[in-house]
Amino acid sequence: MQTHLKVVGWLFIVFGALGILAAIFGGMLLGGLGVAVGSQPDQDAAAVGALMGLIGMGLMTVIAILSIPGILAGWGILQQKNWGRILGIICAIFQLISFPFGTIFGVYALWVLFNKDTQPLFGVSPA
Repeated sequence: MQTHLKVVGWLFIVFGALGILAAIFGGMLLGGLGVAVGSQPDQDAAAVGALMGLIGMGLMTVIAILSIPGILAGWGILQQKNWGRILGIICAIFQLISFPFGTIFGVYALWVLFNKDTQPLFGVSPA
C-alpha cells in the first residue's frame, strides 16, 4: 500500500502543477489577446481589450488558486500526515467531476485513502 500512497501523492502534485502551468499559459494567452484587441483602431477596442484581459487574468487566478490544495494534499500524503489524507479525500472527490482522467484518478485516490491497510500509516485506526 506504500507504493499506492506514493503514486497518489505524486499524482496530486503533478495535477496541481499542471493546473498552475495551465493558468499561467492561459493568463498570458488571454492577456495577449486583450492587448491585441485593445490595440485596434476601433473606438471601443481599448475597453473591450482591457475587459477581456481582466476577465482572463481573473479566471486564471481562480484556476491557480484551486490547484494549490492538490499540491498540498500530495505533499501531506507523501509525508503521511493525517491532514494530508483528509485533504486528499476532499480533493479526490472534486477530481471526480473532471471526466475522464480526473474521474479515474479520483476513484483510485479514494480507494487508496479509504483502504483499511492505508489508514494505520496515517495513525488512524481502521473502522
